[in-house]
Amino acid sequence: MGFLFALMILVWPAVAQSQEESLRIYTEHPRLFLGQHRLKLLQKEKERRSLRWQQFELLTAGHAPMPEPGLAGALYYRIAGDQASGRAAVTWALGTGTDLRQIALVFDWCQDLLSPVQSRAIAAKLAKMAALRSRALAAVALADHLQAVSERELERVIQGRWRGEIAPELQRGRDVIPHDDYYPLYEMLHAVRDNLNIDLRESAPEYFKALPIYDLVSYYPATFPAPEGEYRIPASKGGGEPDVRRAIMSRAAELAMVPFDTNAPSSQILQGWLMHDNFLLRSTLGAPYEFLWANPYHPGLSYYLAPLVFHDENLGRLFIRSSWDESARWLGYFDGELQLFENGNVTVLNAQLAAEPMSLDTAVVFFGKNAQKFQTILNEDEEVFVLGLTPRRTYQVEVDDEEMIEGDTDTGGILELKLPHKVQIGVRLHDVRAATPKPRRSAQDDGAGGASSPR
Repeated sequence: MGFLFALMILVWPAVAQSQEESLRIYTEHPRLFLGQHRLKLLQKEKERRSLRWQQFELLTAGHAPMPEPGLAGALYYRIAGDQASGRAAVTWALGTGTDLRQIALVFDWCQDLLSPVQSRAIAAKLAKMAALRSRALAAVALADHLQAVSERELERVIQGRWRGEIAPELQRGRDVIPHDDYYPLYEMLHAVRDNLNIDLRESAPEYFKALPIYDLVSYYPATFPAPEGEYRIPASKGGGEPDVRRAIMSRAAELAMVPFDTNAPSSQILQGWLMHDNFLLRSTLGAPYEFLWANPYHPGLSYYLAPLVFHDENLGRLFIRSSWDESARWLGYFDGELQLFENGNVTVLNAQLAAEPMSLDTAVVFFGKNAQKFQTILNEDEEVFVLGLTPRRTYQVEVDDEEMIEGDTDTGGILELKLPHKVQIGVRLHDVRAATPKPRRSAQDDGAGGASSPR
């Protein structure tokens, strides 16, 4: 399917709209991300001179060159009431601005600064639409200006693209949303739910139930020091040098995840992960997002409560950490690639060719053909996985002195084994047949909580 939010103009066929679901928007400006509750929170942050507000004010009022001038100027106007910043954002949107997502934010947040001529000019820009996230935001912003256009585009986004294509792929176990698209995804989710009371997560509850913890455990253990502060670096295929921009937008995505479901334990763990001031976004790119989304008043739980072993059977991913310390060893299998992080370095491994099993204290991993027959002694609570097997296959598992059982590999060729601990055992695997796909469970069966309820 490719990148879902690529910057290209797409035309999607409309799908018949459910009679029970209205796509007409009645909310007032500002309707994108700045509802009454969040506006009140941000005003409070300004009044108490919070660290996040001071950093944002320092950059914006000091006329630092902002990578996203529409977002920064319009947000500063909305909170500080600085008309010069708002008018500069409007000038950008009318002139050189080409990012329709930022233009939609300027149109929404600076509505009271626009003359009728300016309003029509920006509305005409937005009516051209673009990629999925920009299309959704533009449609929401235009609701009471070009109502027919707004409803038509929301129908294409929600019914055609999301429910018709993306969500079914997620349900089938295809990871069609790259990590770099998490922030665009959550902007779209917020825009739709805040204005239509439609929770798009309901179409793929298993995916969204796992997403916050997956996002957390997929970071490399060591932090990256930069002149403006420290960054946590999300895993990337192929490893490579730390990408600060990617780290900024990854944190922005997490900041946007938390308010979407504040009562979920996974969100509270993520909140505990985020509320450390040494990782606060201070750059010209990151400061607006840090101020916009962070809420230090949300309750948070220690991220030490997050699992050190995370196996996503739906999407065929596995992450293992020896601890939550920065010096921890880390193993990640995602996007068909196996990586080991230790001593500050990433090594890409081959799950089919790796010969020796690998223990990370919390789990032991066996690899490919070498795992067809092995002996081991497991420590207390140590989990066992076999990587590099055929995806979606059923294997007979023969364990010394126990009855033979069957186990299925997931979409990534990962087999999880439940074995006795503290005794030496021999294990033999026999490839039997293609596995029968497991029936999808409902969000209620999974205990997904808020992931299945519109808010």
